[in-house]
Amino acid sequence: MSYEEDNNSHWERLRKGDKPALFALYNSTYSHLLRFGLKICGNDELVKDCITQLFLQLWSKHRQLPPVTNVPAYLFTSLKRQLLDQLAYQSKIHAAIHRDTDKDPGVELSYEEIIIQVQHDEEMKRRLQQALKTLTPRQIELVQLKFFEGLTYEQIAAQTSQTVKTAYNTIYDAIKALRKMLK
Repeated sequence: MSYEEDNNSHWERLRKGDKPALFALYNSTYSHLLRFGLKICGNDELVKDCITQLFLQLWSKHRQLPPVTNVPAYLFTSLKRQLLDQLAYQSKIHAAIHRDTDKDPGVELSYEEIIIQVQHDEEMKRRLQQALKTLTPRQIELVQLKFFEGLTYEQIAAQTSQTVKTAYNTIYDAIKALRKMLK
């Protein structure tokens, strides 16, 4: 069997809940993923953490995984997305920590100020989760398709058998409700 056939076989077995297939896929793709990740980000610890996180997510969601014809491409894309998310998050934390230092570069935020900022971010996440619970199942589905999966209104309409206008209005109403809840 070729490298690609092996990975496709591991993928299909993983989708069925075969834990050894997860480890086999990890072992056969790890070095490729590591090299790929290091081209995106020079931080080898971050890349290794993201690879590990990727495989943990694959296992936790193995029942929802789609059939894939090019497993390495799927893994590379997933790793890239994970790395970019982590880099954006780190950039946000860095900006929060150094927000006040623009006025006076010699001043850094204290440990307490950093903790307060992190707690504020956690509070916002909690409030958003609570606000999402007030939406209808259809609104939640469409918001997820639009903002978490990045689909266009046309793609959402096609996937959910709705008109584009209905998809747009449903998402608009959901965002309006979320804004009201988060104020």
